[in-house]
Amino acid sequence: MIGVTAQWLLLDVPSVPRTRALLQKPFPRAQWFWLFEDTHWHALREDGPALIDLRECPALAQACYSQAQVCRGLLIASEAPASRLLEHLRRMLTVTLGVHRALLSYYNPNTASYFFDACDAGELSRWLGPINQLHWFGGTWADRAVGCQGWQRLLNPALAVRPLAVEESLSPLQREKLQTCLLEQHAWHWSQSTGTDYPRLWAYLQEGLTLGFSDRPVLDGWLWLRLQYPEASPVLPLSGRTQQERLDSLSQYWQNDQAQ
Repeated sequence: MIGVTAQWLLLDVPSVPRTRALLQKPFPRAQWFWLFEDTHWHALREDGPALIDLRECPALAQACYSQAQVCRGLLIASEAPASRLLEHLRRMLTVTLGVHRALLSYYNPNTASYFFDACDAGELSRWLGPINQLHWFGGTWADRAVGCQGWQRLLNPALAVRPLAVEESLSPLQREKLQTCLLEQHAWHWSQSTGTDYPRLWAYLQEGLTLGFSDRPVLDGWLWLRLQYPEASPVLPLSGRTQQERLDSLSQYWQNDQAQ
């Protein structure tokens, strides 16, 4: 059990939409702030993450620890006033990937387990800003798949660094970790929907990427094909100009091979 009492819960409403009703009714005194309000995602504010003040609701604070799967999100220890904390948390939402603007869903416990792991002490100091500590129940998607989630704790090194920029650029390691997050999440969903054990599904996904099936629809087609022919071996090089043509030729080859 985490020993520090959090003053705030950053609730990942998108991943547990029913929790909103479960928490608002029994804890009417708790003050909610919609994180997307006055941001690029303002229109989705009530369907996005919410910052909940736990300081006047000790029962809700306790529930965050005893019912971590229901109160899914990040627990925050910070002495900053609500306005400053909200400003910082909202600034963390928008990042740039090259010339593209993107939403960083750091409030999701799984995403947080990848993203913050890719930060060094200086980057943590900048990203956490007025946050003294973060803790959450979770882990990577691979951890979730094999039942190895647990409490994660993050301390702010509080180094003297420049403030977090508006639409901060992500480091190469941060981008790499988030890409791994997306791939492992995809493998987890496939594992859940097909009843295939996660390690085998992850191996199939990696095999597909090695074969050059990086476009998501083609990669999905590869996974479906691989599940139908688990013992088959690709004949290299694959014929075809595009990823889809190469997948189609492989599918035809395996069908013909099985029919013989």
